[in-house]
Amino acid sequence: MGKIYLKHSSEEGKLKKSAPKKETIAFLLNYSKALSVIDGKMRKYELLLN
Repeated sequence: MGKIYLKHSSEEGKLKKSAPKKETIAFLLNYSKALSVIDGKMRKYELLLN
C-alpha cells in the first residue's frame, strides 16, 4: 500500500517544479518598483505609480 502513495522523483524534477516562471518574476519586480509607501500621521498610504 505504501508503494502506491510514495513516489520518489529525481532532484532535478523537484527543482524544475518549484522554479517560478520568468513572467512571474518580471511582474513582481515591476510591481515593487512602482509601489510607493508614504507614512502619514496615523496611517500608511500605498500608491501604485503607473
